[in-house]
Amino acid sequence: MEESEKVVGQIREKELSNQTSDKRQATSDENVAWWHWHRRLYNWVVHWADTAYGVPALIVLALTEPICVPIPADVLVIGLCFGKPKSSLRYGLTCSFFSVLGGTIAFSLGLAIGPERVISFFEQISFGPISLGEKAQQALELYRRFDFWAIAISALTPVPYMLFSWVGGMAEVSLLKFVGISVVFRTMRFGGESLLFYFFGEKARRLVEKYFNIATVIVIILLMLLAYAMKQLGHLFTG
Repeated sequence: MEESEKVVGQIREKELSNQTSDKRQATSDENVAWWHWHRRLYNWVVHWADTAYGVPALIVLALTEPICVPIPADVLVIGLCFGKPKSSLRYGLTCSFFSVLGGTIAFSLGLAIGPERVISFFEQISFGPISLGEKAQQALELYRRFDFWAIAISALTPVPYMLFSWVGGMAEVSLLKFVGISVVFRTMRFGGESLLFYFFGEKARRLVEKYFNIATVIVIILLMLLAYAMKQLGHLFTG
């Protein structure tokens, strides 16, 4: 009898959680103008953190964000970590894995399109003396030249990882290099967020929301300084 009562209690808690989440979403949507579809989409994504389907929703969002979804997976990771700080590491690693997998799919689709089709497409929509095909070719060459930084910055910062995943394939950079860099920097991003919640709990949410962009800029500057220092050391040892 006691076990059955516990099961019934758990079911009721889940139902109550789902109802509360639905009410929150309805209330938040009422305060959003109908043409602000992106905000409604954001609210809809965040509300999954309060339901029993938070982890499956995180997997779907992390997988599709690099392909076609304009909502960053961070919002759901933060929501889940806020609810269960001790499970934060699991949420962060899950998001990192499926985000890189989604990025690899987008990269593969871009690779299937190839640079020739991209350049040809922009040549057809060029107007006047401006050649968009030439600009597209220059953009792809620029990506190839700075592929490490393009992938690393998009994987770590608010710069759209989706865009750079597609373009990485179109530019035909190394798939192994793309995956390797993505694994490191996506894990730094989502893993770093989850670690904050694991160690600091409720205080971490305010820290992430307030200082995330500043922190990522600082990390990028430090990485650039590190790369410059390594380059200078290389010149020093090679004479």
